[in-house]
Amino acid sequence: MSLLNDTIAGIRYQDQDTRRRAKDRLDRLTMPHWALGRLLDLALDLAGMTGSLQPVVERRLIITMAGDHGVADEGVSAFPREVTGQMVANIAAGGAGINALARVAGARVQVVDMGAACDLSSLAESGRILSRRIAPGTANMAVGAAMSREQAVRSIEAGIELAQTFAADTDLFGTGEMGIANTTPSSAIVAVLTGATVEQATGCGTGIDVERRKHKVAVIERALQVNRPDPDDGLDILAKVGGFEIGGLAGMILGAAAQKKAIIIDGFISTAAALIAQSLAPASTDYMIAAHHSIEQGHCLALERLGKKPLLDLDFRLGEGTGAALAMNLVEGAQRILTEMATFEEAAVSQGNVNQ
Repeated sequence: MSLLNDTIAGIRYQDQDTRRRAKDRLDRLTMPHWALGRLLDLALDLAGMTGSLQPVVERRLIITMAGDHGVADEGVSAFPREVTGQMVANIAAGGAGINALARVAGARVQVVDMGAACDLSSLAESGRILSRRIAPGTANMAVGAAMSREQAVRSIEAGIELAQTFAADTDLFGTGEMGIANTTPSSAIVAVLTGATVEQATGCGTGIDVERRKHKVAVIERALQVNRPDPDDGLDILAKVGGFEIGGLAGMILGAAAQKKAIIIDGFISTAAALIAQSLAPASTDYMIAAHHSIEQGHCLALERLGKKPLLDLDFRLGEGTGAALAMNLVEGAQRILTEMATFEEAAVSQGNVNQ
């Protein structure tokens, strides 16, 4: 477990001296004080994350991790399990929502098989996806642990290794996922780490009806009763009620944070992974940017626990990294304000009392 421990040990909070210098510059830009609101908050964060008043966000990568879940056998999703593999192929071919929106953002998309139930070896061998496969899907968390603790560590370390691999040519990371039934483990994680009830943390996922949602709540409650995950142990939570792609995303967040790289957290499943990362390394939250507010009802609970205010609210519930892709343009906007907008002194503009 040395990679995980070493990565956690290497994560530092944002650079406060750089934040102070960025704040001084942003206070003096040619506009009424803080007139661009949360875009300036984001610029401040970028400076603190990177330790630079000239942060770079040009090279962008969204890593979409795929995994299946044994709990799908409980009938908690509107779609059959084989859709995971089919959608992985669609993303790899460039035909999914994430591909279209990543093109808008000028971002690359990399699909990673963390543990789909179907055989994706041909896609991996052709180089269209990467394989960091732990197993062909997790076990059914409603009757026992979703994975072993060793598998949980492996999934996180796979994500760390990916962040390390791509860091040399990536300035800005984004998270994404694909996996039928993955809102079920995500709701369980959110309930455990926020202290919310399962009812509060559980939404309709892929669009299930009211009755099936009640069944989904009951399945998650049973999983928590059977497994009793320790709320003070992120690895225990991941092993007992998590998913391989959730572990991979948590590792990717930790890996990005250790290298002082900003990482945009997509929707509900990615945010559940961010909670795991936060539980293992609280300082990792300093490198997270919340992309959007999902209509999945547990998402607001997870964001509140992270202390994050999302950039967008567009009623998204697709996942894949779609929200992260759109948020990348706002991140670029914040970076350009910090690095390109003139101060009153530079532009020879009278400041008057605009900062009063």
